[in-house]
Amino acid sequence: MSTERTDEPTDAVGAPVARPAGARPGGARPAVLGTVRRLPFTLGVVGAMLVLGVATGTLWSALADRELVDAVGYGLPALQDGRWWTPVTGAVFALTPAQYLPVAGGALVMLGWSELRLGTRRVAVAATSTHLTGVLLASVLLLVLDSTGWEWAHRLAGELDAGFSAGALGAVAAASATLAPPWRGRLRAVLSLYAVVALLYLGRLWDLEHAVGITVGLALGPILLGRRPSLALPRFSRHEWRVVSSAFYLVSAVVATLLYFTPSDGPLGATSDDTDAFSVLVSAAISLLLADGLRRGSRRVWFLAGGLATLSLVAQSLLVVVEVVAPDQLNVDGQVATSIPELVVTVVITLLQLAVLVLGRSAFQARSRRRRRAQLASGAGDRETAVALLKEHGGTTMSWMGTWPDNHWYVHRGPSGEPDGYVAFQVHRGTAIALGDPVARDAATRAAVLQGFVDEQETHGLQVCFFSVTQEVADWGRAHGRRDVLVAEEAIIDLPDLEFKGRSWQSVRTALNRATKDGISYREGRLAEMPRGLLTQVRAISELWVSDKGLPEMGFTLGGVDEALDPDTVVGLAVDADMTVHGVTSWLPVFSAGGEVRGWTLDVMRRLPDGFRPVTEFLIASACLSFREQGAQLVSLSGAPLAHSGDGTAERAALERLLDQLGEAMEPLYGFRSLESFKQKFRPRHEPVHLVFTDEAALPRIGLALTSAYLPDASLRDLARAGLQSRREGAGTAS
Repeated sequence: MSTERTDEPTDAVGAPVARPAGARPGGARPAVLGTVRRLPFTLGVVGAMLVLGVATGTLWSALADRELVDAVGYGLPALQDGRWWTPVTGAVFALTPAQYLPVAGGALVMLGWSELRLGTRRVAVAATSTHLTGVLLASVLLLVLDSTGWEWAHRLAGELDAGFSAGALGAVAAASATLAPPWRGRLRAVLSLYAVVALLYLGRLWDLEHAVGITVGLALGPILLGRRPSLALPRFSRHEWRVVSSAFYLVSAVVATLLYFTPSDGPLGATSDDTDAFSVLVSAAISLLLADGLRRGSRRVWFLAGGLATLSLVAQSLLVVVEVVAPDQLNVDGQVATSIPELVVTVVITLLQLAVLVLGRSAFQARSRRRRRAQLASGAGDRETAVALLKEHGGTTMSWMGTWPDNHWYVHRGPSGEPDGYVAFQVHRGTAIALGDPVARDAATRAAVLQGFVDEQETHGLQVCFFSVTQEVADWGRAHGRRDVLVAEEAIIDLPDLEFKGRSWQSVRTALNRATKDGISYREGRLAEMPRGLLTQVRAISELWVSDKGLPEMGFTLGGVDEALDPDTVVGLAVDADMTVHGVTSWLPVFSAGGEVRGWTLDVMRRLPDGFRPVTEFLIASACLSFREQGAQLVSLSGAPLAHSGDGTAERAALERLLDQLGEAMEPLYGFRSLESFKQKFRPRHEPVHLVFTDEAALPRIGLALTSAYLPDASLRDLARAGLQSRREGAGTAS
């Protein structure tokens, strides 16, 4: 395969995806070898470093202490003495043995990733050009600045350097052009921030070379891909404004702390030895608190940060004026306490902080957590509104789950002020998880409800995701720059033409016939209206089922007896002649517009351990026949959570793999995958069920939030104990 191909399938962040299963026989080894074959430039550079390091002994004897450095090291002195070849020879050395690890290791990682993104020829052009430009332009800049008498420039003008780090960083900067937003902007922001902070506060020769290499690489990347470089500023979402503003204060805290423990002598001057450790730590702590509050979108913290930045700007500006007009006023024991360059840079950084806070002011509207919890708790009356809207406009097979009391409801109001739609959601781990599609009159209104829900939740500093939604919401998400992943496949049985005839229905007919022979009858109705003896048995079966699992009863999209007692929910019981309940199923209504029930969704499905064996097949088949006689159009057997069949056409997204692993760990406890296999007896059609989310950076938090949603009452001890049980049962199954 040519290393120049750039038209291969890519994932959500633009990375090449794996081929379909079976396309590369032989397992992981051929895949690794294939990757290695795609990295000739990277391996050539790293190999040359190691071979020459061994041959010259610089792997264990510092190049900086040997005469060889004058022959191979690059820098302004080498160029002034006519050693024009040194930018090339110096690229394959490191000044000290300890630097070989970051130089060679960094080249392997950064060049390797860039070569996979750009291809061999493009990465060779990018890395070579950014390395040479970084070395040569840095020398030219130092030649000019040295004539000004700037002590920092004079010191660097006499130094030599070695290594290929400017080229490696420049290659990464160029390869960032292959990424899709928002990852392209994020990687470029990280590279730019590193270059600026390292140059200003550390100021070594290689920091200047890195800054030049990264700058050239950012401009070169689009050109290598046949695009015109764009100077337009990206449009930031509320989340991005919060991240940028938070990053300013986070970096400020880290830099202040590092400079105290590792003093530097950069372009802003030497770090003062008289800095008070207590004041540094207090300042860093304040910056970290501001960073956390801004990340959450807190309005109070935004006001506080803006006020502190304004006061700081005024004080720093006055210091600059006094330093210029009356420098003697700032002298301490004959020494200037603060340099003008440091003051000017500090003023510029503070101005940038204020600019970000002002430009992104609409992103900081979140109330305090206490007020937010109180607001959600006061929304109990929204459930009645949600139920009324669902019966008026109809919904999906998942909609009734959204009316369960553990949810919250965002109610959207139209131009008239009347409710015209809603979204059911829960909040876990700083994430608002919307459950199912929005309920509203038509697609346009549903889109407005979705956007209104996102706006409100992001205003309060929450991540937003949509769980168990249909293709309509997935399409809306893609149109708004969001990602989606398949999390389940819903099993749908169409009732009008359902007949249990033919060989494929043999197991279902056997269950019905055996029930008749054993005196098992089907009883359907509202659980709350059934005789107390039957209700008591249903509770006992449920409690026995839960106690056998080792974990608390799951929630979110999985109901229990309490949800089955809802008057709009129907239960089906398998009862023998002695009125013993052998199994129970509960069915949630699927409403069409006008309040008519057009179908039913399976929720609870539990059986007596030693009871009628094919009771589940009997209950589902009996319910399908009963609902068909009542005029229902469909039955949904639901999509088993944490169980789905991938299409095999691409590498699974991170969250999909997380759900797979969680499903495998919990399979012995809840049997999601065996349940999915059982449903195939009813020959259902499958509808995809999606998770829609902002971007891949949110996946770890979303994974934790979903775990909390499904197991809200599980302690860490429960999870650990269940994990051990899962391993034992899994091992027993395997043996």
